[in-house]
Amino acid sequence: MTDVNDLAAAASGADVRTGLRAALALRRLAETLEALQVGNARRQGWSWQEIADALEVTKQAVHKKYANRQEE
Repeated sequence: MTDVNDLAAAASGADVRTGLRAALALRRLAETLEALQVGNARRQGWSWQEIADALEVTKQAVHKKYANRQEE
C-alpha cells in the first residue's frame, strides 16, 4: 500500500490487521508532512505561536516537538 487513497480505504475497511497497518502508515505520513511544514514555516520566519495556532496545539507543544530539529 503506497497510494494515500488506498491507505485511507484500507484504514476504514473491515480487515482489522490491514486497517491498523494502514492507519500506522497514514500516521507516519502525517508526522513526516507536519515536520516538513514546520521546518518550512520556521525558515520563512513564522513564530512558534503562529505554527501552534495553525496546528491547533500549544506553542509549548510544538516547540518541544520540533525545536531540536531546526538544524536538519
